[in-house]
Amino acid sequence: MNDSLMSTYNRLPVTFTHGEGATLWDTAGKTYLDALAGIAVCNLGHAHPAVTRAVCEQAGRLIHTSNLYGIAAQETLGDTLTELAGMERVFFGNSGAEANEAAIKLARLWGSGKGIKAPAIVVMENSFHGRTLATLSATGNRKVQAGFEPLVQGFLRVSYGDLDALRALTERPEVVAVMLEPIQGEGGVNLPPPDFLPGVRELCDQQGWLMILDEIQTGMGRTGRPFAYQHYDFKPDVMTVAKALGNGVPIGACLARGQAAGLFAPGHHGSTFGGNPLASAAALAVCETLKEQQLWQTAETRGQHIVDGLRAQIGELPGVVDIRGRGLMIGIQLDRPCGELVGRALDQGLLINVTASDVIRLLPPLVFTREQADRLVSQLGSLIGDFLADD
Repeated sequence: MNDSLMSTYNRLPVTFTHGEGATLWDTAGKTYLDALAGIAVCNLGHAHPAVTRAVCEQAGRLIHTSNLYGIAAQETLGDTLTELAGMERVFFGNSGAEANEAAIKLARLWGSGKGIKAPAIVVMENSFHGRTLATLSATGNRKVQAGFEPLVQGFLRVSYGDLDALRALTERPEVVAVMLEPIQGEGGVNLPPPDFLPGVRELCDQQGWLMILDEIQTGMGRTGRPFAYQHYDFKPDVMTVAKALGNGVPIGACLARGQAAGLFAPGHHGSTFGGNPLASAAALAVCETLKEQQLWQTAETRGQHIVDGLRAQIGELPGVVDIRGRGLMIGIQLDRPCGELVGRALDQGLLINVTASDVIRLLPPLVFTREQADRLVSQLGSLIGDFLADD
């Protein structure tokens, strides 16, 4: 470990030098199949030519001027992203946490405009929205909050998928919004009941609440649609996206429609680097590539192929609780903690992740080939089978 770096990560004993598509090479020349995509970031894979070209060309012209001036690439990106997302206006920041901070501020402005002095946002158990103080407070994970008290006030928590618990809050006059993930990623790849998200939308309409969807991990084609909410017949009022938006170049976005789209005015929010020429050029290349190649359709078929293969290979093994997912967002839940599988997989040239202690999380790039999907199923299935047999 490098002594100059703060100990915020338990880093694995590997350093990568370069990549192509879903393949990475380390300093010793060993190759790895990347089934994590930088935690759902590199949806187009590594060193995608369109992103590489856009970044190189933009860096050679202009990297930064600030949001005190017009930014042509940002304006084009805004038009492209709002159209893809079915929204009206967008604010650009640098990360998912910043996008969620913007959404929280929009909700508070919404409440303030109604004369509510202490607005409250309903959030979900097992959620994850970021590591700033406000997004940490919104997150439903006591482990990541511990030691950072006092937390930001103004959040009410209910169980994910429990419409009755949400309905019980309709008598609370301070509630102004509901903020949730369409699929919980860090919480264990948790899919909601089919009627939950439409039910949330209906309640928000009835109560005058904003519906805020955190699509930071689910967005940009990962679940089989450009955005996960598009599996349903409704739209959120506010939506956040980051991770895969820049394919590794830091950028985040908070999108809004309807009355929420006009809440921010000059002075309400800002970002020095947000949506600068370099980041906007990268994100625009991502959006255009996704649209041209309809990669969300690949995510849907490839993801189902992986799920079907894993269910056939290990689905009946004692110790396998569930294999679930949507598109290329897949979770394999075991009946015991399985963090050591990450190291075992690394030794065999496979990059995976374990979240919520007992869920193997797979987030392959959308450019994953059929052959790579078959290798993932075979290799991971054997790893899990051996792991369960050890006990």
